[in-house]
Amino acid sequence: MAKWTAFPYDNAGLVYTPATLKKHWSRLHAGDAEPWPQDKAVQQAWIHFHAGEFQAAFDAGLAAGGAGVTVANKAQAIYATYVEKKEKTKLEMFLSVAERAQAQQAEAPDCANAWYWQAYALGRYGQGISVTQALAQGLGGKIKQALERTIALAPKHADAHIALGTFHAEVIDKVGKLLGKTQGADTATGLRMFEQALKLNPGSAIAMIERANGLVMLEGDKRLPEAEKLYEAAAAREPMDAMELLDIELARAELADE
Repeated sequence: MAKWTAFPYDNAGLVYTPATLKKHWSRLHAGDAEPWPQDKAVQQAWIHFHAGEFQAAFDAGLAAGGAGVTVANKAQAIYATYVEKKEKTKLEMFLSVAERAQAQQAEAPDCANAWYWQAYALGRYGQGISVTQALAQGLGGKIKQALERTIALAPKHADAHIALGTFHAEVIDKVGKLLGKTQGADTATGLRMFEQALKLNPGSAIAMIERANGLVMLEGDKRLPEAEKLYEAAAAREPMDAMELLDIELARAELADE
């Protein structure tokens, strides 16, 4: 496998030990509701992930198997979203995550994150090829179903609420409210999902960012002042790990461009 690009920021304050990882686990995983892993190899894979060592996390997660597959999927998906520059490589990675997550569902059908990472990867892949093209390929139904399954298995999965809100917002934004209904998308559900995500994980920078984007997609420019406040709140967060740092930097870059 080609060497992945290194994490682009200083990660000195983001390196955990098994003891500090356990201590901060509930805060680090407030978004994905991932249970604490008993397997020390899986713990080590998560230590790599939170430090932004995404390729090491991917390799260690795959080698550990079981719950380690979730680490591998998250590492590859987050790396592809934020760090990888080549569009073709990004799309290949998203498809790889989706396929691996689907195989994980067969092995562990009650693993909420097997469903979530399939949905996340297909969603990002759809954004990459264009939302309308993704809907034409039938990906919309798969994404929605997988996210609803995630929430049924893990009702406090804040990230799944964000992703489901984004699904409703993206579909309505691209094809309109009327055609959106044929894909199962509606404004009220989208807004409710974003609101619920922030209730479940109030300190989440990505929940703030996606809610800001969703408000504008679903309700137009009248929500721009509120969206800007959400971006400002996201930009002011202190990161607990590499993924949060990437989200915070995204918010800061967006504000700097205005």
